[in-house]
Amino acid sequence: MRLVRARRRPEHDAGTRLAADEAPRRSTFARGLRGLGRLILCGVISGLVVAAGVLPLALMGGSAVNAGGDVWKNLPSDLALPPPPQTTYVYAKDGKTLITTFYDENRKDVPLEQIAPVMQQAVVAAEDTRFYQHRGVDGKSVLRALVSNGRGGAQQGASTLTMQYVRNVLKNNPSLSPQQRIDAAADTPARKIREMRYATELEQHLSKQDILQGYLNIAYFGAGAYGIYAASQTYFGKTALDLTLPEAALLAGLLQSPDADNPISGDRDSALRRRAYTLDAMTKMGVISAGDATAAQAQELKLNQRELPNNCVSVPPGHNDWGFFCDYFRQWWGSQPEFGATRADRDEALRTGGYTVVTSLDPAIQAIALNQSLSVYGYGSARSMPLAVVTPGSGRVLALAVNRHYSLDPNPPQHPRYPNTVNQLVAGGGGVAGYQAGSTFKMFTMLAALDAGMPLSTRFNAPSRLASVWPASGPGSCGGRWCPANESPSWMNGDRTMWNGFGRSVNTYFVWLEQQVGARRVVEMAQRLGITFRSGADAAMAAKADQWGSFTLGVASTTPLDLANAYAAVAAGGLYCQPLPVLSITDANGKPVDAGNPKCRQVVSADVAAAATDAARCPVSRASAYGKCDGGTAENVSGILGGRPVAGKTGSSEYNSTETFAGFTPQIAAAGIAVNVDNPNDQVGSGIAGSVNSAVAQTMAGALRGQPVQAFQPPSRVRALGR
Repeated sequence: MRLVRARRRPEHDAGTRLAADEAPRRSTFARGLRGLGRLILCGVISGLVVAAGVLPLALMGGSAVNAGGDVWKNLPSDLALPPPPQTTYVYAKDGKTLITTFYDENRKDVPLEQIAPVMQQAVVAAEDTRFYQHRGVDGKSVLRALVSNGRGGAQQGASTLTMQYVRNVLKNNPSLSPQQRIDAAADTPARKIREMRYATELEQHLSKQDILQGYLNIAYFGAGAYGIYAASQTYFGKTALDLTLPEAALLAGLLQSPDADNPISGDRDSALRRRAYTLDAMTKMGVISAGDATAAQAQELKLNQRELPNNCVSVPPGHNDWGFFCDYFRQWWGSQPEFGATRADRDEALRTGGYTVVTSLDPAIQAIALNQSLSVYGYGSARSMPLAVVTPGSGRVLALAVNRHYSLDPNPPQHPRYPNTVNQLVAGGGGVAGYQAGSTFKMFTMLAALDAGMPLSTRFNAPSRLASVWPASGPGSCGGRWCPANESPSWMNGDRTMWNGFGRSVNTYFVWLEQQVGARRVVEMAQRLGITFRSGADAAMAAKADQWGSFTLGVASTTPLDLANAYAAVAAGGLYCQPLPVLSITDANGKPVDAGNPKCRQVVSADVAAAATDAARCPVSRASAYGKCDGGTAENVSGILGGRPVAGKTGSSEYNSTETFAGFTPQIAAAGIAVNVDNPNDQVGSGIAGSVNSAVAQTMAGALRGQPVQAFQPPSRVRALGR
């Protein structure tokens, strides 16, 4: 942003009156001013300094300005003040539980009123005791330093706090070229002249409080902590407002040599000497008494070091399962145009933008989902049970669980692929295309048929085996056509409708239904509800969907998140919402970001969704509004949910390679898939299906605990019975 003129405020009071003499400070610039040639240059600089300290910038002309003209002639005419890189904080649903942070530099800006007054006094005492007397450049200090350095005496510096702030701003200013940012930190007289010119200009636009606040937020305090907020957390585990006198003096003392002097990774004794120096300077300023300084110096240095997590592998150690949700959040962030034109831009925004993100992750529901996943397969199993929980009507993701640790730690030699992984096993992406979900895809065929005007009562005498319209050869074909069969003919064959065809999962009924409505409409319905084809083979088949007769049997790969969210759209009356891992996002200035709002669209009518829901009650209970259910594949689910209205569908892929269950109520939807993600030839077997059904149902029951019971909206008679 450009400079804005701020109202000046009185700067002098008893707490900020400064001593006449500034303690000597070492400066790499000062050490370079040796020899006759540099003494001559110093004379030029001193002329500039006197002019800067006495005259307005507009009157600075003649040889002094001309001497430095080449230095800044190509720089902006006024000093831009871009926000420095800041840390993004990512919280769980409660807005308090920290999941992780993202940053290049550990930094968060805070207003001056959130910084302890003693910290403000300490930094002025340590860095620029005449801060409230000069106008950006301290002529007295510069002349004194020039004389001392030119004579070969003790090396002294003369950078004011304002000049140091300018240097930090220029180093972080994206509007400058890379070379200009390098020059901003170069040990040259040209850099010093530039800082003097900008410091003088800066003080014409901003108050001393504004400059002090900016400096405290941009300065580096060592140990990876940029700005006073991060420094207070890193060294003492507290806010900047709660710093005590000895703590503030220690932090202020680190500013001269933050890497060398800090007590964490540097020299602890040097840190204590710098604390003593700051306390002495504060005493000379008159902001503390000699007794206060003595008492503070006598206090033992007690650190409460807190290392800020960074990225998804740094979630709390006791909750490394949160890493899969965090990974999905970062994947989602990278797809949002609000944060930049490219994925790289969006990733940079995440690491430097200083956002506060309250996610939709519910730690209690996540814990339930993880325990249920582990009830199917433990951490030591080669097989996985990824499970996702979503809120209908918003798409907000409440949990993503799997029996794996989100970790970069090496796996044991006997199990090189588990239990540690950073592959996105629950939400897909990053090379994970998903898994076959079997008959859960019959939902999309039913929705397409209902949307085309066919009622739930549509009848077909389902045979044991059906010669379809789609060509095929080899096993499973008959007469050159694809011939799917029912798994349990005695229970599945016969006169079927959508109610009991869905409840008993009759393959031949749904292949016939797909033929009536057209395979393309079925595939398009799945896509409308968010099913994404991540594998090349699936994408190729989707491009020629008319030929994809087997689609209704769930041969395409999907993920628990996509599946749960598709079923959530049915629960929400046909309102599809994109999966959303956040509740709110605010930028570094506290302004809400629209990316945190649900993105929803009506994909089928509410009556179509109500009809599909009514049929979907058949697999898990016999409670359809029209009493048309006569058997289901997971009727125990209703009991697990305590008799709440519930709907869902089981799914078994060919040879029982995977077992799936997707369920929903008006308030929640969930899906889980039992699979060996590393070996598709390892069939999990039909025996695990009951455990999968139970795990998903138990997760839903736990998530709904304490919530009111809500009923499903029944479909119209026309949609149900055709009359």
